This record gives sequence, structure tokens and C-alpha cells, in this order.
Amino acid sequence: MKIAFFGTGLMGSGFVRRLIVNGHDVNVWNRSPAKAKALEAEGAHAFADPAAALAGVERLHLSLADDASVDEVLEPLAGAIPADTWIVDHTTTAVTPTAERAARWDARGNTYVHAPVFMAPANAAEGTGLMLVSGAKSRHDALLPMLQPMTGKVIYLGEEPERAAAFKLFGNMTLIGIMGVLGDVNRLAHAVGISTQDAFSLFQQFNPGQMLPARAARIEAGKFDQPSFEMSMARKDVRLMIEQAQRGGVELFVMPGVAAMLDAGIARGEGSLDAAAAARAPE
Repeated sequence: MKIAFFGTGLMGSGFVRRLIVNGHDVNVWNRSPAKAKALEAEGAHAFADPAAALAGVERLHLSLADDASVDEVLEPLAGAIPADTWIVDHTTTAVTPTAERAARWDARGNTYVHAPVFMAPANAAEGTGLMLVSGAKSRHDALLPMLQPMTGKVIYLGEEPERAAAFKLFGNMTLIGIMGVLGDVNRLAHAVGISTQDAFSLFQQFNPGQMLPARAARIEAGKFDQPSFEMSMARKDVRLMIEQAQRGGVELFVMPGVAAMLDAGIARGEGSLDAAAAARAPE
């Protein structure tokens, strides 16, 4: 298949390499031309003009920075992308703009599919990882034979074209949140004179990630009246963390936000419920 790929940064370059390995003929374009040109040594065809890169292609794939960059690249090409050339966007974007973008391109007679990924550049090059797809099931079914070799697993999330954007943000929020928590652990360790290596050795024996499904299931079920960890006690522990860090001259970043969430739950009269009740969405 002849494919155009726009956005050849670390992730996009990995995808291009994988597509070439899978036998596709790939035209590439990037706003920094040197990044696209570098892929010619691996069999891609680099173009300075994105419209020229579209000639004869069956699919246009994108891996860009955000909503603004996607629209900045695509909108000037509204008259140049043939109706039978599908647009497959792997960019991490926000939910509302993704829905608007899908509707806009559908109104023009084009087929736009959002397919963000949980993959590092090495995964993109190896065809491993996880790809999310939403939109009309018929579009997913038509694309699946080509998307499957690009990743380890493709998950279809439903008819609404913006659902993949939402689930991508859910996943990234969790990953980035974990990084924030590790940052606070590291700062607390520094405040009490324990090295990062020593503090993080805890996680060789204690894996808090194993508790995530159970915590999520409790929040989903909304059953908090048989607590395994009372909200008031969780708030006490957070207070100890913040105060101890301050004694060592260090401010935490994530825990004050958690404290505010717990305080809101306690203010609702839920201090004796399971701490997971603090994670409920507002009614």
C-alpha cells in the first residue's frame, strides 16, 4: 500500500520504519525537513510539500504534537486530500476537538479515524504496544488488517469518534500521575535523609500497581461503607507526609492535591467511609 506519513519525530519515525518493514511504500513529510529526509536512507520518500506527498496514497497517517498542530497541518490540505484517502491520526489530542475534527472531515467527504497509542518510539519501530481506535465499527474493521501489524494490540472503543482520545488521556493521566507520586516519594526521602536508590528499593518488594484494579473496582461499584482504609486515616497519613517533608525543607507537589480531594470528601461527611469515596466524580 502507498501511504503518506506526516510527523517524523521519534514516534513517527518508528512508525515509518515499521511500515516500510511491512512492505508499504511510504511518503514522509515533517515541518522540520531534515527529520523526513533522514528516513530516505531507510526507503522512505521525503517531500518538502505536504500536498505533493499525498499523490496516489491510500492512507494518510499523522503523528504530531497536539490538536493545534494537527489542524495546522490538515486544514490547508482540505482541498488536496482525495475523498478515498483515509486520514488515520495517532496524535494524542483532547476529546472535544477530536470530535469536532472528525465531524468536519466527514462533512467534507473524507474518512477520519483517531488511533492514539500507548507506545514508545521503540515499540512503534517493533510493532509492539497498544493502539486505541474509535469511530464507526466498519472503519475499524477496514483498517484493522493494516493497523494490527503496526502494534501489538488494537482495542476498539466504540462508535463515538472521540472515545479513543478520552481513553488515551485516562491512560496518560495514570502514567504521569505515577511519575508525580514517585517525585513526591523522592522529595520526602530527600527530606528525611534517605537516598533515592534506597527509597525506591521499596518497590522491588511492594508493588502498589497491583492494588489499582481493586481500587478502581471499588470506585466503579460505589460501595464505600465497608472501608479497608478510612478516608480520615488516609488524610492523616497525607498530613504526616506533607509535614515531614516541610520539616526537611521540601515541599511536595502531588500530595497537597490529594489532601484537597480528601478534605472535600470529609467535608461531605464521608470521613468514616473508604478513602476511595474521595475519588468519585461530583454529582
